[in-house]
Amino acid sequence: MTATAAAVAFIVFSCKGKLSEAEHIDLGATPLQTVEDMFFVQTENGKLKVRVEAPIMESYDNDSLTYEVFPEGLQVFGYSEDGLLETTIRSDRARHDKAKKKDGEIWKAVGNVVVKNVTKQEIMETDTLYWDQATHEIYTDCYIKMHSPSGFMQGYGMRSDEMARNAVIRRPFNSWGKVGNDRTFVLIDTVNFIGPLPLKGKTKVSAKKR
Repeated sequence: MTATAAAVAFIVFSCKGKLSEAEHIDLGATPLQTVEDMFFVQTENGKLKVRVEAPIMESYDNDSLTYEVFPEGLQVFGYSEDGLLETTIRSDRARHDKAKKKDGEIWKAVGNVVVKNVTKQEIMETDTLYWDQATHEIYTDCYIKMHSPSGFMQGYGMRSDEMARNAVIRRPFNSWGKVGNDRTFVLIDTVNFIGPLPLKGKTKVSAKKR
């Protein structure tokens, strides 16, 4: 693991000197620290609770909050009270915000977010996921797919405890559908509705257009 301080700005000006050029440098957008192969663990009563890994972490600071950015993705591993791996979360990018004037920390995972509950054999996929450490809750308002031993569900919005033990889709729809854009529209084929779909590798179901 290496840490590199990167809060250095170079200001170049001619002999006549125009100090206004420095105004174009946004020091708030310059990471105070860059950590490669980031790894940390959180324990509770001497037992492993959470493990977090990322290729790169960039730390920032401004007047209202400190935050870390994970531009190359993030993996989170959650462990049960018995010390067994129970939940994993991965995403293409992520960010961790901590406010200075009030309690609370929010994690935001973005891009191909996959949440797995190993114990329940449930897998959720969405575009954006939030983790509120104060309420111990994960949630999203985006389109989400859920695979489980009982079949397939999809809809908009999800709420669960942070271990994904009781995930509930807020606005489910049971028809077979294709989401064209998570934030604009959804195309639903109600004519060929075949009910909850099984996971890949299980019994295949097909339907012909009428």
